[in-house]
Amino acid sequence: MKILNLALSRSTVDRAAHIRADESALELEWQVAKIIHFNGTGFLTSGISLTLLTAEQIEGSGQKIFLGQHDGASYFLWCSEQSIGSDEGYKTLREISAELTSLEIGLAVHGQAVALWHHKNPICPNCGSVTEPFAGGSSRRCATGHEHYPRTDPAIIVLVKDKSDRILLGRQAVWPEHRFSTFAGFVEAGESFEQCVVREVLEEAGVRVSDINYLGSQPWPFPQSLMIAFEATIQDPENARPDGEEIVEIRWFDRNELYASITEGTLLLPPSISVARAMIQAWYGEDRPPLPGAETWRL
Repeated sequence: MKILNLALSRSTVDRAAHIRADESALELEWQVAKIIHFNGTGFLTSGISLTLLTAEQIEGSGQKIFLGQHDGASYFLWCSEQSIGSDEGYKTLREISAELTSLEIGLAVHGQAVALWHHKNPICPNCGSVTEPFAGGSSRRCATGHEHYPRTDPAIIVLVKDKSDRILLGRQAVWPEHRFSTFAGFVEAGESFEQCVVREVLEEAGVRVSDINYLGSQPWPFPQSLMIAFEATIQDPENARPDGEEIVEIRWFDRNELYASITEGTLLLPPSISVARAMIQAWYGEDRPPLPGAETWRL
């Protein structure tokens, strides 16, 4: 089994959890830190790189989030709705992630996930009182002492194959025309990853899984998912059919058919930073050139 090299799983940041628990150490690190800015939608950038600010350049109210250390430097995210300079300098993670370094990916993915969680959780669900950030922004705590931590929603994503090594791709109605991808779904309460793979493939494509292999995992902070990737061989390719609700069309491809469909314009693949694209490229052949095609996101 070979684990996929996934675009958003390249972090080289040491999260340095021991520093989070020391408020005085956090304040000292903030004064000399390298700081990235997130305005709730995008990151302040310089070209295709994250702009690194100093504490002296930070103004107004906002949220400090300690992201960790790398090569002796501490990194923070400053989250505030007010932009620093022109709004044109801000780009979303979807726009820039394919170009970022491994260090920048680690900072941006971590920072966006935690920042969005803070924005959605100002009130304690246990007592209804206001919560405040603590431990370097890694958690929140209310006046009565209840502690809350960022939520991650696990989701499986699966490359379905038959015994002839063809792959099955599906199209959702909300996607652009000709956009096809692998099958995916959130893990339900009390369900294992493997059970979720079997259920989702049967629900969305009407086929039954016989073998499952783990391929890797990747954070997907849009807003708070973790994608766990598998490939699955199915027993009954002749029964493949879309569910007609989430999946409206399915197509089988061998390698030649996949390449031909892309070049003819009848197939659009998911974006290069996605787990789906990595799984399809790995199946197609990592020793071959990357599959062509423009980036395609949801409508």
